[in-house]
Amino acid sequence: MIELNQMTTIFLAVALFALGSLLINKINFLKRFCIPAPVVGGLLFAALATLLKTTGVLEISLDTSLQSLFMITFFTTIGLGASFKLVKLGGKLLVIYWLACGFLALMQNVIGVSLASLMGIHPLIGMMAGAVSMEGGHGAAAAFGQTLEDLGISSAMTIGAAAATCGLVAGGLIGGPIVKYLVGKYNLTPDEQETEEVEYENKKEQITSDSFFTQVLLITFCMAVGTYVGTLFSEATGFVLPGYVGAMFVAVFVRNILDKVKPDAINMKSISLIGDVTLGIFLSMALMSIRLWEIADLALPLFVIVFVQVLFIVLFSTFVLFKLLGKNYDAAVMVAGFAGHGLGATPNAMANMSAVVQRFGPSKKAFIVVPIVGAFLIDVFGIPIIITTINLFK
Repeated sequence: MIELNQMTTIFLAVALFALGSLLINKINFLKRFCIPAPVVGGLLFAALATLLKTTGVLEISLDTSLQSLFMITFFTTIGLGASFKLVKLGGKLLVIYWLACGFLALMQNVIGVSLASLMGIHPLIGMMAGAVSMEGGHGAAAAFGQTLEDLGISSAMTIGAAAATCGLVAGGLIGGPIVKYLVGKYNLTPDEQETEEVEYENKKEQITSDSFFTQVLLITFCMAVGTYVGTLFSEATGFVLPGYVGAMFVAVFVRNILDKVKPDAINMKSISLIGDVTLGIFLSMALMSIRLWEIADLALPLFVIVFVQVLFIVLFSTFVLFKLLGKNYDAAVMVAGFAGHGLGATPNAMANMSAVVQRFGPSKKAFIVVPIVGAFLIDVFGIPIIITTINLFK
């Protein structure tokens, strides 16, 4: 057995992130479906480690004790990006889309838990192939997977990562065909008079050492306070609350106070940079340490659950959400985004919509609503639904 210490494990995580980025640039399939670089690198290492162990050649032990630090940091940056001012830009369409995402999270957990129970496996294993990995993506799968493993549900993180990867690919595959069907059936065209321009943040923001340090100060403050908030909540209610949730909601609170008293305190370029780096390292560490050999017996049930999830989102988005959003071209483009982050992640949604508008024409409303909901509003419904499910079946 080879045991890698804390620093070597972090180096390996960063190296796998870099390897994943290199492979994505070289392999069109990976780029087309927006597979994250840490997923590519992490899963390759996990597959290699599995091969070495199952053949009796070598077992590799990793020290991932700093994984939770990177995880909490990332979700704190998400909270600091959650300005309620952005909600006003989307109007009625944003509210409808947001509520649809909440309904989807509920149904994904119902599907996952129900099918798992029917197939004789633990309901929370089914949940890991529900809203956690579908709407939540790899980040939530790793975070809640660790929570479930701490509760004694073995291989939860591995199952979540596998389901999230399947969902990511499916989300990239189905978005375009759905829109093509809707555009053809209803003869949809973009609104050529649409001229509204929206900026989410000042694109000319510069990163300086002082502004960067201020963002680090805000992030660590939210993380520190959030730790106590999460502990107090768990002790007071008896509900299991993942460590990052408290920090994220404290960050939302801090962001919206600062928007009123000192709007220039937040530098989103710095926040986004910190978030991207910590997410990459966190996901690399989470995925490279999964034990693929532990889920061999669950491959078929996992495939069945993910297949039903994909079927549900196709039917719901095509025949329900499209009509709720107005049955027009903007609605069709938003459906493409819904399929992307409903099964994968917000970058997947943006990739879907970009491919659609390049072919059929612009939809600025879709590019307002989908990123705002997909980036942070989705968690307002998703996280409570997931936490409630965990506490119902733990």
